[in-house]
Amino acid sequence: MISLAPSRRARLAAAALGTAVAVSAATGFTAAPSTASPKPAPHRCAAGFVGLTYDDGPTTGFTENLLSTLQKNGLQATLFNIGENAQTNSSLVRAEKKAEMPIGNHSWTHPHLPQMTHDEMLSELQRTQDALKRITGRAPKLFRPPFGETNETLRAVEKQLGLTEVLWDVDTQDWNGATTEQIVQRASTLQDGQVILMHDGYPTTIEAIPAIAANLRSRGMCAGEISPTTGRAGPPDRSVSP
Repeated sequence: MISLAPSRRARLAAAALGTAVAVSAATGFTAAPSTASPKPAPHRCAAGFVGLTYDDGPTTGFTENLLSTLQKNGLQATLFNIGENAQTNSSLVRAEKKAEMPIGNHSWTHPHLPQMTHDEMLSELQRTQDALKRITGRAPKLFRPPFGETNETLRAVEKQLGLTEVLWDVDTQDWNGATTEQIVQRASTLQDGQVILMHDGYPTTIEAIPAIAANLRSRGMCAGEISPTTGRAGPPDRSVSP
């Protein structure tokens, strides 16, 4: 048997490959692909979904930046709007809709609702429902009670209007002077299905968004939507998660 030098073997192999390619091009025949399957990449949302929420908007000078920063970082968030703010800043509400951010009801004037009568509560929620439907064409399905204060009377009003009450699992304390680093740290504790409280109107909250997005990605988590059925976070209807 004749032994070929390594370089000779390489040249012959290359020539054979070239011939095979030429035959394939001429005949239309393609060799069967390898049966070896590539190792599947881990699903980017394998660890689950969380609900990012921002209360008290829309706010002139802040909501535009909030929406832009969320979109740049591939995040979806639920925006709980105060009715009178929405009425005054209807163009910002339309911008929220255009950005495909779910919009929720946060009452008309942000009062302490449990201190009110049934009819007063109903007015606060109904006026906000009407305003948001008038601006967006769609009435909200989610309601965030101001200060997280609720009672049986308020829940009855929510049910009457077809609203699901959404509280939170993690409070970033952005409303209480938390730094950007503190907001990011608190957001890093989110687990599958949980909801986090943030607000429209604080620069530190907007500055925290890139790091929040990076942390979610590093943990295999995505920002999802809050279900009107359960009030918990799950896969988004429109995929804009990281």
